[in-house]
Amino acid sequence: MMILITGATGKLGTKVIETLLKNKIPAQQIAALVRDRQKAENLKEMGIQLRLGDYDDKSALEAAMEGVDKVLLVSALDHGKIVQQHQNVIDAAKKAGVRCIAYTSHCLKDRNTLANPLMETHFETEDYLMASGMKYLIFRNILYMDSMAIFMLGKNYLESGIQLPAGDGAVSYALRSDEAEAIGNVLSGDAEDNRIYNFTGSKLYSFYDIALALTELTGKKIEYSPISIDHFKDTKIAEGIPEQQVEMIASFMTDIKNGQGSTLSKDMEEALGRTPIDLKSGLKLLLNL
Repeated sequence: MMILITGATGKLGTKVIETLLKNKIPAQQIAALVRDRQKAENLKEMGIQLRLGDYDDKSALEAAMEGVDKVLLVSALDHGKIVQQHQNVIDAAKKAGVRCIAYTSHCLKDRNTLANPLMETHFETEDYLMASGMKYLIFRNILYMDSMAIFMLGKNYLESGIQLPAGDGAVSYALRSDEAEAIGNVLSGDAEDNRIYNFTGSKLYSFYDIALALTELTGKKIEYSPISIDHFKDTKIAEGIPEQQVEMIASFMTDIKNGQGSTLSKDMEEALGRTPIDLKSGLKLLLNL
């Protein structure tokens, strides 16, 4: 069996490969799709095959799929081209005779009430993959705890607390490393059963819970103050953040407020063979507390 990992030098892809190797998948049965061979020298030294290409280059994708049985499609980042790029990968895999495609989607409660248009691209990719006739595994990953801790709290949360327009919305956050390990464990097995996995943490946490965890970790009283969307936008624009970016962040927060991240599932716990790392332990690790 040959497994091709896209986004292989990224944080998620790197951990997936590490898990495959830990699970005794031979390095020569793992291939990595990379844009820059120099950045993947460490993978080459492990014995992993490097396949050069990117999501825009259809011919390179077709060449990269040669001899591959299973592909992990790590979702793209180029907002304007995401769906087309994903379709390019799926088309190339189908043309090359790949048996199964796994896709890193996003765990959301209700597609029909999304505020963030970027999240719809995940469902559009899922639709295309399901209609392709190929076997598929869809990993709907919950919002990374890493993203919340590093990007949402703000640099001055110790001094000014947490001020976000997320209301009392709760999310079943999980560490990126846990989600990647769970994906690697599934890919290490024989599963090719057209299954959707909801990879979530084991509890729901609002920003009130996050503030309490940070208070306990730091010994300093930290409070969460829910603010209005308009106040949030005005503040961020005044800080010099481009309006388009502010709108995207605001829609993301609206989805949290509306409970889009409130799914709870045992899928990741079962794939890991253990309980996912909890909020307090994760924050301690991520923020070096």
